[in-house]
Amino acid sequence: MKTTLHTDITIRDICNGFVYNELEGKGLFGLSGHLVIQPEYQRNYIYATENREAGVIDSIIKGYPLGLIYFNKVSDDMFEVLDGQQRITSIGRFITNKFAIKDENGMEQYFDGLNPHIQEKILNTTLLIYECTGTETEIKEWFKTINIAGIPLNEQELLNAIYSGPFVTMAKAEFSNSQNTNIQKWSAYISGTANRQDYLKTALEWVSNGDVSRYMSAHRQDTNINELKNHFNSVIDWVSAVFPMVEKEMRGLEWGRLYNEYHNQAYNPSQVAEKVKALYGDPYVKNRRGVFEYILGNCVDTKLLEIRVFDEATKQAQYAIQTANAEREHISNCPLCAIGHDANKEKIWKISEMDADHVTAWSNGGATDIKNCQMLCKTHNRAKGNK
Repeated sequence: MKTTLHTDITIRDICNGFVYNELEGKGLFGLSGHLVIQPEYQRNYIYATENREAGVIDSIIKGYPLGLIYFNKVSDDMFEVLDGQQRITSIGRFITNKFAIKDENGMEQYFDGLNPHIQEKILNTTLLIYECTGTETEIKEWFKTINIAGIPLNEQELLNAIYSGPFVTMAKAEFSNSQNTNIQKWSAYISGTANRQDYLKTALEWVSNGDVSRYMSAHRQDTNINELKNHFNSVIDWVSAVFPMVEKEMRGLEWGRLYNEYHNQAYNPSQVAEKVKALYGDPYVKNRRGVFEYILGNCVDTKLLEIRVFDEATKQAQYAIQTANAEREHISNCPLCAIGHDANKEKIWKISEMDADHVTAWSNGGATDIKNCQMLCKTHNRAKGNK
């Protein structure tokens, strides 16, 4: 890859013809229409949400260096930003009065309200720009290399860069658009933000069963995202139909996996809602996030709920009761050993060799208190737990 350093390009030059799309949240063009500020392999504009755009302008006013910027030369008179689109978009947004900065008195000032000599200082500031030419592979590898500093690219942003093309363009328009009215619904089940590609990442993980890179490679040149959208919507619609309530613990669960495992089973939404309510109100349930998979699995796997176990004081008290009775009757202090016929029939186990067990299982209404506690040797407790 060949690089050429330019030191004579000013902010005035870069911002001539600057276009910013509020709907998509990205800078589009600059340099009199000869610069594509956010090519498809670039991440969304995040400096606004990261509260960093004002810092860019403050650095310019104070004369601090902004660091190197890289352009990729795609034709004789067209360039695209390889690195620096966050800074350039911040500058363009300020020059076009999209946000204000605070002056030395703490007062907000838009560009048009600044002292003319400060305006000129900003516009006449030169930038250090490397013009790069090379193959697509070279450009993409260089893009990944120079983006390891600052706010690092996350995994999905890197994949978008590697597999840029019509599929990524359409997928980002659907799932990485913060103005999409569906995001409010999606956010009940998915963690993250559109700007950092979290919804797109989730959609791709669901449709590809976790093999996102392979899926993006196979569909890179697709001219539609029908399969991606249809599968994603199927999962969301299924979740919202089975669970008519929306609880905060639902956000970020593995809904794609749960859909694959359970969507062919029938559920009564009103009964599901009652079960969720009952489990949320149960003081012995420690893990509310496990409630939903527990219900989907027909309320069998109590490990998902992390049912509150007996505390040490309860175990010691019950051990003392059972051991005293056992020694008096010359039988084992493990009730199941005591009714057996092997050498452990009269064995007195140490407390470290025993586990606390619910006499009546929690799933059958048994409480986690001393009245429902029995101490079993570890062998019998494990055998009982496996039934």
